[in-house]
Amino acid sequence: MRIRNKNLFVFALALAITCIATISVVHATTIPIPKINISVDNANTPKEYVDNIKLLLLLTVLTLLPSIIIMTTSFVRIIIVLSLFKNAIGIQNAVPKEVIIGLALFLTFFTMAPTFTKINTEALTPYLNSKITQKVAIEKGSKPMRDFMLKQTRAKDLKLFLDVGKLQDTVKNQVDVNGKEVLKDGKPVVTYDKVPLYAVVPSFMISELRRAFEMGFLLFLPFIIIDIVTGSILMAMGMMMLPPVMISLPFKLLLFVMVDGWNLLVKALIMSFS
Repeated sequence: MRIRNKNLFVFALALAITCIATISVVHATTIPIPKINISVDNANTPKEYVDNIKLLLLLTVLTLLPSIIIMTTSFVRIIIVLSLFKNAIGIQNAVPKEVIIGLALFLTFFTMAPTFTKINTEALTPYLNSKITQKVAIEKGSKPMRDFMLKQTRAKDLKLFLDVGKLQDTVKNQVDVNGKEVLKDGKPVVTYDKVPLYAVVPSFMISELRRAFEMGFLLFLPFIIIDIVTGSILMAMGMMMLPPVMISLPFKLLLFVMVDGWNLLVKALIMSFS
């Protein structure tokens, strides 16, 4: 027994010496770390001052980027519908929150791919190649986002913010080169190119909330019917102490799998933006 304890002690001592030697070698080795310095102190010309200030403003905007993505893309509708689906089927804890958010993000990237591609082609790439100015890049980059949001925005919601903000003059009927009003099916064609984004974004968001709740209501209907039928059968059989959820949940999952529910749900979400 003493010999075994002695061997263990020798092994532990050798391991400790090896660890100490390794740490010493690591500390002795100098690892070059690049220095990051963002300031306006090293600017020598007014242009350098302006560029450094623009960089600081850009980093500030990047902190708000997640909120901007949520407010101006399809993420709002997708994440609300998926969350309502979890509540409808009764699997709040079975599907982790991270999975739902990840699925919503990738569906957002998929539905917004044409818009992002257009922004990259018309605004970002020419600006990085110094072919257009920053002001022109912002105007060209915001146009695809405005077009996407306006296509998903109800006229009633947009009119609300136009009336409250007294922005009716920004929306005018489209005219041709001769100054004549452009008609389509006997009605004047209205252009929304002049509508400011601070009016488009909130109207787009409340329209998305309305559509998400409509889709969530339709998702609730079949599962509510299953809960009602299950509860009625258990009550008729006298099983008052048995929770209906224990019986209805397997039938909900079976129904959802049999109809290929995830395929139908994702398809409905994607097609709702067409």
